[in-house]
Amino acid sequence: MEPHARNRRLVKKAAGALTLGSAVLLTACTSAPASTPPGGLDRFYEQRIAWEPCEDYATTSIETAVFAAAPAAECGRLMVPLNYREPAGKTARLAVMRVPARGEAIGSLVINPGGPGGPGLFAAAATSLGHAKTPLTESFDLVGLDPRGVGKSEPAIDCFSDAEADEGNVLLSTQGTTVQWTEADTRAIVDRCAERSGGADVLAGVGTRDAARDVDVLRAVLGDEKLTFLGQSYGTRLGAVYAEQFPQNVRAMLLDGAIDPHQGTSERRIGAFAGFQRSFEEMAAFCVTQAVCPLGHDPDHATETFHQIVRPLYETPVPALNSELSYDEAIGGVISGLYTEAAWPRVIAGIAQLPQGRGDELLQLNYDFALRDAEGRWTNFTEALYAINCMDEERLSETEGDELRAAIFAAAPFMDPGVTLTGARDGCEHWPAEPTLGYPYATDIADLPATLVVSITGDPTTPHAGGINLAKTLGSALLTVEGEGHTIVTAGTNSCVNAIAADYLIHLELPPAGSSCQL
Repeated sequence: MEPHARNRRLVKKAAGALTLGSAVLLTACTSAPASTPPGGLDRFYEQRIAWEPCEDYATTSIETAVFAAAPAAECGRLMVPLNYREPAGKTARLAVMRVPARGEAIGSLVINPGGPGGPGLFAAAATSLGHAKTPLTESFDLVGLDPRGVGKSEPAIDCFSDAEADEGNVLLSTQGTTVQWTEADTRAIVDRCAERSGGADVLAGVGTRDAARDVDVLRAVLGDEKLTFLGQSYGTRLGAVYAEQFPQNVRAMLLDGAIDPHQGTSERRIGAFAGFQRSFEEMAAFCVTQAVCPLGHDPDHATETFHQIVRPLYETPVPALNSELSYDEAIGGVISGLYTEAAWPRVIAGIAQLPQGRGDELLQLNYDFALRDAEGRWTNFTEALYAINCMDEERLSETEGDELRAAIFAAAPFMDPGVTLTGARDGCEHWPAEPTLGYPYATDIADLPATLVVSITGDPTTPHAGGINLAKTLGSALLTVEGEGHTIVTAGTNSCVNAIAADYLIHLELPPAGSSCQL
């Protein structure tokens, strides 16, 4: 789950970079007809997807290239009710990608890359490439769904234009930023999103509980009696909520980079930003081993040195690419690079540019993280993240928002601008519907088949403790991965993780208690 949503320059990382002895035999997977649909939903559960080429399902040239690299991929539309309480009312058309198995398929593997707001189509295509020679692509049709409001699904959440995003004017959250809003500002944002997205009922219909119901419709339409699911980051929330609502329909569920279902909004966000501080300090320790380090040669003072370099941007942005880099965008570029250890050298290079009066590398890190293409097209990740969180997260008063921002800067002092800020209003305060998720969620689920949680010890945004707690809550097996980074399974780069994921998802064999892998 992404804790920072300051603008459309700060979005979910590419699925291609995302970042699956006692064995337990579970229920076998078949492609038998789906179970009886819930009342009034027959037309949705009994529909058939008209599969076609995926060219028209890309939103950027980056997606176009990745889709083309998965030539067997086919795409289509899944119709679902906009409001499940009114199944005869308005509908949404969700974009779906299927990459057929290279061998004889035992069923579908539905993938959600996180966010919320991450594009499932991109995740399915990228996972098929990352696992091109592994048992997963041999045994499963890989399926990606752009959840309601996301990507090429219709209607999609749309609050700002690409040109406005390039200008750096797309602001959707105060937390972790220096943004100071009035009530008129937050009302205007919601009104704008409603107008551009198709109405207030669209904004009210993007919560995780409805998205989980969409996954069950997808399961049935794909012809799978039971769901096999791989969720990463926010996808672990989506999976847990699906398990809560449809435990009888779960075959296997692998949850990677887990969110703690017991933590409310404020506690979880503080913990996530504390994770980024830890990763910043790990990066600083790496930096001092290099010939040139802009953070100095004492990692214990790296935060103070970073402040000297970055805080002047609060008053005076610097030129960057064809735009400029503000303080919030500089912090966003650093955070984007902290998701994976492989990006640390780029973060260090970007910090080194700032005293020279340039912000190119940090802004490019934002662009790359957002999947903004060379033509200036953006995905709608941040807008969808904002809208889905408005339907999931607890609402805060302005006072609570100010207190949370102060607590975030205390937990992640490298982000602290060193100025007095107010106006940390909740961007959802005028949302047209109340949140529907509720905390805690997915607790005391009866008769849930055995599941698997994968958690990296140095995860910067979904801390390892959250993985431990989710595993306890669901009664899952836990695979601990020693190292730095956020999510690992879809990348297909770690042979230890690959083998354990395949044993579970294909053969339904869980790893022994205490199992671990190394990055």
